[in-house]
Amino acid sequence: MTVALMWEARAVSGRGEELLAWARAHELAVRPVRRETFRAAGDRVLVVTWWDAPYDAELPELPEPDAELVARAVHRWRFESVGLES
Repeated sequence: MTVALMWEARAVSGRGEELLAWARAHELAVRPVRRETFRAAGDRVLVVTWWDAPYDAELPELPEPDAELVARAVHRWRFESVGLES
C-alpha cells in the first residue's frame, strides 16, 4: 500500500524562503519512496512524502519549525493511494 503524508506550514510574513530552506534541509530518520517540496503564495510550504507502508504505520514526519518562523501550527494529513487514473 502507498501512503502519502502531507505537511503544510505558513511562515511569518516575509520569511517564506527561510521556511522553505528549513523544510528542504530537514532530513527524516528513514528515507521515503518519494519526497516533494512545494511553495505557494502567502509564504506557505508543503512537503509530501510517499511511503510503501500500511495506512496506520508509524512513519517519520517533519516536526514543527521554531515558533518564530511560523504564523500558525503545522497542518498534517495522511492519505492512502486508491490506484492510478488514466
